[in-house]
Amino acid sequence: MVAGGVVTNSGSDEYKTLRNNTNERWIKDKGLRRLNIGIGLMFSSAAANGFDGSLMNGLLALPQFIKNLGNVNANILGLIIAGISLGGTPTFIPASYFADHFGRRTCVGIGSLIMVCAAIIQAATHGRWAFFGTRLMMGVGLGFAQTAAPPLTTEVAHPRHRGAVTAIFQAIWYWGAIVSAAVTLGTLYVYNSWSWRVPCLLQALFPGLQLLGLAIIPESPRWLVSQGRKDEALQILARYHANGDLDDSLVQFEFNEICAAIEIDKALATKNDWISFVSTAGARRRLAICILVGFMIQWAGNGIVSYYLAPILQTVGITDPTQQAGINLGLQVWNAICAAGGAIAAEKYGRRPLWMISTVLMLIFFVIITALSAIFAEKHIKAAGSAVVAFLFLFFGSYDIAYTPLSIAYPVEILPFYLRAKGLSLNLTVVFATGFFNQYVNPIALDAIAWKFYFVYIGCLFSFIFIIYFLFPETKGRTLEEIAIVFDGAQAGADMHFDLAALGGTHMRTNDNKMFQSPFKPEVEQIA
Repeated sequence: MVAGGVVTNSGSDEYKTLRNNTNERWIKDKGLRRLNIGIGLMFSSAAANGFDGSLMNGLLALPQFIKNLGNVNANILGLIIAGISLGGTPTFIPASYFADHFGRRTCVGIGSLIMVCAAIIQAATHGRWAFFGTRLMMGVGLGFAQTAAPPLTTEVAHPRHRGAVTAIFQAIWYWGAIVSAAVTLGTLYVYNSWSWRVPCLLQALFPGLQLLGLAIIPESPRWLVSQGRKDEALQILARYHANGDLDDSLVQFEFNEICAAIEIDKALATKNDWISFVSTAGARRRLAICILVGFMIQWAGNGIVSYYLAPILQTVGITDPTQQAGINLGLQVWNAICAAGGAIAAEKYGRRPLWMISTVLMLIFFVIITALSAIFAEKHIKAAGSAVVAFLFLFFGSYDIAYTPLSIAYPVEILPFYLRAKGLSLNLTVVFATGFFNQYVNPIALDAIAWKFYFVYIGCLFSFIFIIYFLFPETKGRTLEEIAIVFDGAQAGADMHFDLAALGGTHMRTNDNKMFQSPFKPEVEQIA
């Protein structure tokens, strides 16, 4: 073996050159199989969010549920619909401190338990305000679970799976929506209060699965290192990434890189955590992206279009609740397929191309939807209304290929460890706050100017193209630790090399992003 072997690949591609005691097919590997099953169950927090996203549309079609709410005006109904957003919005930032202090798994567990309790209580409520209170409680639980689950899955994933895991997380949102749409479609034929109590009770399904997953998935090795529990972190990396081989080249590389990055993070985090977001140009860029992504995924036109789905169906002659529920279910299945395709494409083709393609296609289809809506509203041409439904599917498909899988994946992977939970909590706070605006305030504007309000979203989509082009970097093919170089420049890489050497690391990276073998462990297999 010759020291100084060089590779020019970066990130996850580079890991492929290191000896690793795992089967290439994870399903045949004991450690990876257990790890990925646990990760899959952690996706349940996204599914729980999706279940609620579709739940209210289904419940509002149930006569027994309307009877339970009583005679409510539009303002109260909007408040009830936005209950989860109201409960979640102030929760994310406190949850980020909880996740950093007590660990990712504990934070997920608390959130999931709150959601299970909220679902059970909600199924037993009577009246509008009791129902509203349980939606607030559900929002609090979702805030804790959603703050910690994405960082946990990203930080424990095997390097060759990390990109796909991070992108797939939010794509699971639609599978929760599918279950909700299917259940409310089925309970249309239940002619008592269980027609709405059963769907509410089933909100406990996905957080329950997440609690089950906590018995399988380990704690984040990065969090353990940050708490000085390096031996435990190394044991976890060895068990799940190399079937217990502590001397595995990949495990040693991961462990040394994580330790070096955490040491740098701790030095940076001696200041106030939130001040760290504006302390450097790279940090400010990350902060801007976290806020803008949270705004973009709610103001791309998806919320306003969804609001008009039911009225459009009614005006083109689709008035039967069963038919409406069936179309809603079909749309959720379409969304799930497109989102899964987007998650796969993000890892294969990169993040920037998907962001750009998705936004441009949405702008085109939204302009067409606006034109058709105007024709239908002004001329009452039935064909225009039918065409709107078709373009809704195209619009949502365009949204799904980037905005769904990358809405959480992109903020999570661009943030360094010491800012990851807090940055994601800020992102989700913006998501829920703007979601509340969509759910509660938008109907006022729609009542006032109807389809003309669409022009606000056309302007937003047009501006998003420039925001993505000038602000969003490509992160494909890099490790979580290496992405710092994209934002902070060569000095971040130099700091990493120094710390790896100080820790006796196996590999170091030069400022031109090439790898060379460290003399500290000359027995490690050459990479070339």
